[in-house]
Amino acid sequence: MKNIKVAIIGGTGVYNQSLLKNEKDITVDTSYGTVTLKQGDYKDRIVFFMPRHGGKHSVPPHLVNYKANIAALKLLDADAVIATAAVGTLRKDMPPGSRVVIDQFIDFTKSRDLTYYEGNNGFVVHTDFTNPYCQQVREEILLAGKILGQELVDGGCYVCCEGPRFETPAEVKMISSWGGDLVGMTNIPEVVLAREAGLCYATIALPTNYAAGLSETPLTHEEVLEEMDKTKPELDRLLAACIETVKADRDCTCRESGKHWPGA
Repeated sequence: MKNIKVAIIGGTGVYNQSLLKNEKDITVDTSYGTVTLKQGDYKDRIVFFMPRHGGKHSVPPHLVNYKANIAALKLLDADAVIATAAVGTLRKDMPPGSRVVIDQFIDFTKSRDLTYYEGNNGFVVHTDFTNPYCQQVREEILLAGKILGQELVDGGCYVCCEGPRFETPAEVKMISSWGGDLVGMTNIPEVVLAREAGLCYATIALPTNYAAGLSETPLTHEEVLEEMDKTKPELDRLLAACIETVKADRDCTCRESGKHWPGA
């Protein structure tokens, strides 16, 4: 029986995972770039940990090499990818400190490399995004929360902005009118590329502050880090439980979506 492989993509404030045993650095070469990440064991699972912004938050959201990151996880044959993303919230029922297992997104980015499918050799692919996040990985995350007694919000719409600046109050008002619940800078194109590569991917969004115009104070990166630092121990417990609830066998369509993936 094969060891289940779980990848964790850590967003802002999630730069390490102390739960890993036998941790080592590994390097994966892809045609989109070289990726360095951590590999370790947690109980009977192999875990890959990738800090999206680098170990010292040195890479801004619009310059992350999303294509290389996802290609590396594909080459490593990850059974599931669980990402974290610090976000601003537009909802009183999704306050700072809560955890939202998002189920929809709106793309408000403007200049990112969004797809593996560039029409090479005259081959065009249009990928279905009715359910952008793997339904079964979402269910496994929600189950982990239930096992721990942690309250997780089931569903939410993430609106991805270009960054690295924060949004204006006018933009936030518009985003709210679109049906957006949370606003961040990193989930696009990560979720898109994961589906194109046939990976089972889901995101836990972590509200750290109210968005511009709703917050009573100016937004700062330090505020985001402070909130993440406060909640990280409980988040680490949740991620550990998620690693245990992930199954290798599933009947979702994520892998089928990657059948035309051009490779790494």
